[in-house]
Amino acid sequence: MRKFLLPLSFLFILVSDLAFGDEGMWLFNNPPLKQLKEKYNFEPTPQWLDHLQKASIRFNSGGSGSFISANGLCITNHHVGLDTLQKISSEKTNYVRDGFYAKTQKDEVKATDLELNVLMSTEDVTDRVKAAVKPEMSADDANKARGNAIAQIEKESQEKTGLRSDVITLYQGGQYHLYRYKRYDDVRLVFAPEEQIAFYGGDPDNFEYPRYDLDICIFRAYENGQPAKIEHYLKWNSKGPADGELTFVSGNPGRTDRQLAVAEIADLRDQEVPGLLNMFYRRETYLHAWSARSFENKRRAETETRRVENNRKRYDGYLAGLLDPDIWRSIEERQKKLTDSSNTAPLFDKIKQAQDATEKVLPVYEYFEQFRGRPEAGYRAPRALNSTLFQFARRVLRHGDEMTKPNGERFPEFRDSYKESLELELFSGQPIYDDFEIVKLTDSLTDMTTRFGADDPMVKQVLSGKSPVDRATELVTGTKLKDVSFRKQLYNGGASAVSAAKDPMIELARMIDGPARDVRKVYEAQDEIKQQAYAEIAKARFAAEGTNIYPDATFTLRLSYGTVRGYQESGKQIPAITKAGGLYQRGIKHNNQPPFDVPKRWLDRKSKVNPNTPFNFVSDADIIGGNSGSPVVNKNNEFVGIIFDGNIQSLVLDCIYTDKQARAVSTDSAAITEALRNVYDAQPLLNELMGAK
Repeated sequence: MRKFLLPLSFLFILVSDLAFGDEGMWLFNNPPLKQLKEKYNFEPTPQWLDHLQKASIRFNSGGSGSFISANGLCITNHHVGLDTLQKISSEKTNYVRDGFYAKTQKDEVKATDLELNVLMSTEDVTDRVKAAVKPEMSADDANKARGNAIAQIEKESQEKTGLRSDVITLYQGGQYHLYRYKRYDDVRLVFAPEEQIAFYGGDPDNFEYPRYDLDICIFRAYENGQPAKIEHYLKWNSKGPADGELTFVSGNPGRTDRQLAVAEIADLRDQEVPGLLNMFYRRETYLHAWSARSFENKRRAETETRRVENNRKRYDGYLAGLLDPDIWRSIEERQKKLTDSSNTAPLFDKIKQAQDATEKVLPVYEYFEQFRGRPEAGYRAPRALNSTLFQFARRVLRHGDEMTKPNGERFPEFRDSYKESLELELFSGQPIYDDFEIVKLTDSLTDMTTRFGADDPMVKQVLSGKSPVDRATELVTGTKLKDVSFRKQLYNGGASAVSAAKDPMIELARMIDGPARDVRKVYEAQDEIKQQAYAEIAKARFAAEGTNIYPDATFTLRLSYGTVRGYQESGKQIPAITKAGGLYQRGIKHNNQPPFDVPKRWLDRKSKVNPNTPFNFVSDADIIGGNSGSPVVNKNNEFVGIIFDGNIQSLVLDCIYTDKQARAVSTDSAAITEALRNVYDAQPLLNELMGAK
């Protein structure tokens, strides 16, 4: 496995040629029409954009997807569906390892807590949100006023339309848009290949290319117990894209930092990313050790292990980019260019002061409230308490407290507009294993003790005179929160029922709730200062560059575009498209040993697989984490592939764009077609994809 370091020659090219290429994660209501017309002589119509928007899906498990039939079929990555595959698996039935195909609709398996969001409309509510904040307000009061306005907008919209309604912050506070989503929470598994072909090459090949992965998972959305009737779905193109062809990506990139102030990116470089890496490295160690004890341990830890490995590699590459002097100079020059052309230097100073104030509370905030990270990374628990059961405890505790307040004064996650999503997660029937909960919680309590010291008052309170492993065991075996009916009882009973329960995990959540709320208040007040400063900076940027610029990613729907093309690496030309025959050659090269062993099903069907079938391809579309599962479409708005990764050179795209070597990696629709027909005997499913009667 190659080290995750970016070559100096690549970095030099990146910094010297930043302005070129198909850069941008564009809003659907502000697409790059001029750029597309000038470079590709193609201008998508409003109808083309509306169709793609409403065919695209956001998965609450942290990725993207799309509808591919009129009867609710939708496709995403296997690794996006992995959370669901594991939750519906058991010791006897392993959908992750063995795969699954429902030959009839009655065989489709319902997901435990999967939610799909489809963006139906957007509305600019910037003026209304900003009008709530008065110049004389303190940062804390301004944050409350802004939150109240957002809550009111969301509630009004949801009551009027029946759609999930989220106010999204764009340009770090320069604009606020209301996004209305249609929700699907009855979602059923239709098809998943075995993990070995979905994640072929395993951890060594992650963020690498060439690749041979069938990284797909197909679900069906239901409404009122019947397959959903979908007006906007993508027509299936069984041939895939050609080398050099223009393609489009519609997905939900998680978070980019391209418009952040230097002070905030410096915090990423010096604090946030190293802190995340420290956590991921230590968690990877215990996960591998625990998984090695038995196959059942490995199965139970699969989702968490894959998530940790992926994030560890991702942040390794990101940090390597941030530490490169050439890239750092380009980041500083980007800000200097703006301050030289506008009176924004005092605003950047204001952001730095707020960042300095934030850093004073960050240790407590991250360990006891929630640690910072990418919204698509799948982590919301505080770092000191890595436990699904603790997350349940905090939610029922805070729900009881927050619901006594007016809607606009609650934490966002407890507003009326989020009620359905909260209940879906809280009442999930996912399996919870005591042994795995104990090992996770033991490690995070040990991490907490190492960070603050065994004599720290908060540490002493949390451990309650016990070792991390004894305390974790006491909490996990003593709580009743594994019982869904118990969680519902507390949720419906409110604060009095929660207090009367005397549940040890809930009492732990109560013990740290005061300090956690205090640091959250400081964190959000400083964030309010930043938002106000960024709003003024956005005005200056709009004045200098016009309004046709894209905002940083926010795990909301964006449009990217680019061509299918290879690149040069270490003096070699890397082809844009791999072929099915290369899968078998790669297996032979590695003596068919893990993680390069070709699955038995594929070996048995080798004679039926056309070796010239396109398998994976790369394009220079601008993508980042959260785009996993995004559909790749051609100019006819046909499905030609699905994003599942980026190469090693793409890891720096969080903070700066390049198209010299950075590539988005996709599974080709031709490979999916070939696999369904000749490997999995899933012709009825393929017929539905291709619109056959």
